[in-house]
Order: sequence, then C-alpha cells, then structure tokens
Amino acid sequence: MNKTIKTALRDTLAVLGGYMVLGFGFGILMHASGFHLLHTLLMSLFIYAGSMQFAAVGLMTGGASLLTAAVTTLMVNARHIFYGISMLEKYQHTGKAKPYLIFGLTDETYSLVCRETEMPDEEKKRYYRWVTALDHVYWVTGSLMGAAVGTMVQFNTEGIDFSLTALFLTVFLEQWLTKKDHAPALMGVLISSICLLIFGSEHFLIPAMLVIALLLCLYTGREAKERG
Repeated sequence: MNKTIKTALRDTLAVLGGYMVLGFGFGILMHASGFHLLHTLLMSLFIYAGSMQFAAVGLMTGGASLLTAAVTTLMVNARHIFYGISMLEKYQHTGKAKPYLIFGLTDETYSLVCRETEMPDEEKKRYYRWVTALDHVYWVTGSLMGAAVGTMVQFNTEGIDFSLTALFLTVFLEQWLTKKDHAPALMGVLISSICLLIFGSEHFLIPAMLVIALLLCLYTGREAKERG
C-alpha cells in the first residue's frame, strides 16, 4: 500500500504544481466575482471541471441562460466521453470506487491512469484511486487558498480570468507541437473566427462548438474509412 501511495505521489507532482496555480487563480476569480468561499469549495469539490469552472464564473455573472450553460458545459467537456470509453476496461473491476474514478477523470488524471504499467491488477486499482483522489485534493486546496487569500488581500484582479485563455492556448500549442496532423486545430481556429464575425462575441461560442464537433466527426470518419 505504501509503495502505491508513494508512486501516486511521485507521479502527481507535476499535477500538483499546475492544479495549485490554476486552482489559486480560480479561487481569486470567484472571490473577485462576489462569490463566498463556500461556493468555491462546493464548485471545486462537486463540479471539479477545471476549465469549465472558469467558464462557469463568466456564465453565472453574465446572466447566461440554463440552455447556454448546459450546451457550453457539454461541448467543453465532450472530450471526456472519449476518455471514458478508453477507460472502460481499466475501470471494469474497480468496485465501489468506480463512480468516483469516473467523476474524477480529468485531463491530467487521465494522462496518468491510461498508461500501461507492470503493476499487479490489485495494485493498479489502488493506484487509480490514489491518483484520482490526490489530483482532486490538489485542485480543491488550490481553489480554497486562492479564495482565502482573496478575502485577506486586496489587489487588482483585472486580467486574472485570462488564465482560462492561457490554459487553452497552452493545450493548443502542445497539441500543435506533438501532432503531425494540424487539420483539426486549423479547423477549430477557422470556424471559431468565422462564427465570431457572424454571431458576435456574445453568441458565437455555441454555434462554433456545434460546427466544430460536426466537422471533426466527419473528418475522423473519413480518416477511419481511408485506413480501413
């Protein structure tokens, strides 16, 4: 057991750094937007959606409709459908922990638990639980620290919501540098730009996401046929 915990702690150190910083920024943003520390705790504990939590602050303060919030959440987190499908076999016999493992499958957690290891099956299950729980703790802790500091220190928070944009830019650049096929990335930039011009900054997000999702499905379907 101790060996599994040490391995999980070692493997999640990089996540610790990222989640503490991003969570801290989220906590400060929540306080600056007029939300109580308890709201920050509940969002990070029960929603635990990273980038979507940043987006949710803007949706809540901007008076977005329930439909807009629901569709935005679905589109932003749609990638987890594919994460979940790829983890069906790994999580098949995880028992009572399965619902929590599904709930806690963030991008960073997925990158760790999806790797092939030489651990025995029972040790793998413990490893999945510890990695998922540790990453969750990191995010909640960072969020609470940010919200707490926000209540004690007064400073200009203008631009802190850019951390979400910076996060997506980082992910975009990482994908661009590591993938040879740049068509999906270019597709996303082009469609978003066109929808921005047509619908304006207040209404472009949902149509852009829907068109991008449709085109990506058609694109991957064509690729599958060519390989077949």
